[in-house]
Amino acid sequence: WDPSMSTRNLKPITKFRAHETPGAYLLHAKLSPDCRSLVTTSSDKSAKLWDTSTWECNQTLEHNKHTKWVWDAVFSADSSYLVTASSDRSAKLWNLGTGEVVRQYTGHKYAVT
Repeated sequence: WDPSMSTRNLKPITKFRAHETPGAYLLHAKLSPDCRSLVTTSSDKSAKLWDTSTWECNQTLEHNKHTKWVWDAVFSADSSYLVTASSDRSAKLWNLGTGEVVRQYTGHKYAVT
């Protein structure tokens, strides 16, 4: 999105395939508060981080990954952490600097969306 444009004339600045696993669905895409990253979530059980200056995938969160669809994700206010929510009935807090899971929230009766 180009902020200099009127909201009536919004045009995409790029297009790309975020999750190319056959049969996978892109579920959500969210911009980080610092606007340097975009996270996409998918039915392929992953969340991917994209560099908004190059549109290259710079990280796929897969260490200790979810075992079912990743429905949603949200960045921390300083863009250094991400929480993912999954059909596997868990939420995970990721340190984006290391790509590691800091905390896992389990025990939900149903999918976390």
